[in-house]
Amino acid sequence: MDASSPIPSVVSLFIGPQEQGPVREVDEVEAVAGAGLVGDRYFKGVYPVDRWEPKVEITLFSSEKLAEARQSTGIDITPEDMRRNVYTQGVDLDSLIGRRFTVGEVTLEGIKANPPCRHLQEMAGKKLLVKPLMTGGGIRARIIVSGTIRAGDPIKG
Repeated sequence: MDASSPIPSVVSLFIGPQEQGPVREVDEVEAVAGAGLVGDRYFKGVYPVDRWEPKVEITLFSSEKLAEARQSTGIDITPEDMRRNVYTQGVDLDSLIGRRFTVGEVTLEGIKANPPCRHLQEMAGKKLLVKPLMTGGGIRARIIVSGTIRAGDPIKG
């Protein structure tokens, strides 16, 4: 990492209590191993058991990829449009797939890529949102060690 590269960290955090409703920015969120983020739509128990899958405990997305998408499409794409939980800077998210890493005091394990889908594009009401974010934009992870994640927390891994 050169001196001009941002320190790998959390820019901001979002939770969405309802499946189709908006997400809201929070300063911190409690991450619970095996369950997800308290207050988020995917927190275990919010949906019936058959709707919940362990791979949807927490999602991360890249501020750099979002900026690239804004520039290449000319569309004002916001972090809220992404409907993901942890907005990051200075980290190659795809490199965390299959690895354990920490976000502040919480230990996560990268599970798989989580690019935006057409459903997300429709909810945001912004055509062309998906294509520029198909690679490197975000990942799903599971929570290994519980704790609180805060805006500004370092990401190490």
